[in-house]
Amino acid sequence: MLGRTQVAVMGNCSNTLGIPPGKGPHQVGCADLMVDHTVQGSFFRLYYPCEPSPSSEKPCWIPSQEYFDGLADFMKINRSFAERIFNYLYGSYRIPAFWEAPFKSNGKYPLVIFSHGLGAFRTLYSAICAELASRGFVVASVEHRDESGSATFYFKENSQMQQQAHQADTKNSKPVQENLEKVWMYYRALKPGEEEFSLRNNQVQQRANECIRALKILDEINSGKSVTNVLQSEFDWSSLKNSLDLCKTAVMGHSFGGATVIETLCKELTFKCGVALDTWMVPLKEEIFPNVKQPILFINSEKFQWAGNIIRMRKLDSASIQRKMITIRGTVHQSFPDFTFLTGNWIGKVLKLKGDIDPHLAMDLSNKASLAFLQRHLSLDKDFNQWDPLIDGKDENLIPGTNIHVPSSSM
Repeated sequence: MLGRTQVAVMGNCSNTLGIPPGKGPHQVGCADLMVDHTVQGSFFRLYYPCEPSPSSEKPCWIPSQEYFDGLADFMKINRSFAERIFNYLYGSYRIPAFWEAPFKSNGKYPLVIFSHGLGAFRTLYSAICAELASRGFVVASVEHRDESGSATFYFKENSQMQQQAHQADTKNSKPVQENLEKVWMYYRALKPGEEEFSLRNNQVQQRANECIRALKILDEINSGKSVTNVLQSEFDWSSLKNSLDLCKTAVMGHSFGGATVIETLCKELTFKCGVALDTWMVPLKEEIFPNVKQPILFINSEKFQWAGNIIRMRKLDSASIQRKMITIRGTVHQSFPDFTFLTGNWIGKVLKLKGDIDPHLAMDLSNKASLAFLQRHLSLDKDFNQWDPLIDGKDENLIPGTNIHVPSSSM
């Protein structure tokens, strides 16, 4: 591990590292919303088109130290050791969005609910979310509380709590009520002898319910209902009233989040389509597949997939519902989260955070294919259809379908 650390330090000495900003015409703002302080509540980061706001700052990519601890637990690394390394490598990076900048009212925006992968949390896919928001979407990046993420938190009531107890909290994670005590929830590894499918299927169902709950909350805000944010916030949530086109709603996610896309589509028909990034199909029961009626775009990496996983994706093929699959050449499973932009080439290759392709090019292809697919199935009046060929894998860096050999007898 020491050798990897030395490489990590050298691999970080680059002036080109950083999360890319959105390329669309809108500036991007972000804000956190927690509704219901208990573990059953909802927690997500909202990305949205914003008004220019010189006084707004860009928030830290990793919201607090506990998330570093969670990543260490997930990676099975000593916390104190990992904390120093993570702080050095990633502690200074910021999200390409302005914290609590004023919402830009400009007609009605389509909505995307985003689901993170195993060991992740709400901020780790900011490049994707900021790109979508810059193109005129509102994006809710859910932080799941199913113990599949590295870390998350909720609150419990404690009448003995004093105001100074929250002094260590970051500005954007303090509760409104002083009698609320923060409780951290970390990644739960499989127990010895525990069957993985049972755990993961329970988790994916909870994840889907959390995505649907986020949609319902945003529906209430859109209709003008007052929603109480557990967290201290200066963002005017009422400014979203009548600004969301909930007839144009999609769900998107990576890895475990890709499985969450499929489970969510099955449970909630308000979602008109899904984009599943390098989906991990293991958590899903195949019996739900016939109940998924919406179009899905599978965007896969070249190095992660295997025949059994692709076979399960192919079982969602339909003669009447568009199901598309493309593979981005030279990519790895971690080509979708932000880590791929924040790690030098050496350590990126060692830890499989980077593939052989330029991460900016890979993300660009993924985002453009996603935007074209969203325009097609949400009936958007945009110019994203210029990238329609990407949906069919028509680019030198794309493979139509998959690079994995799947015996026809297995289909």
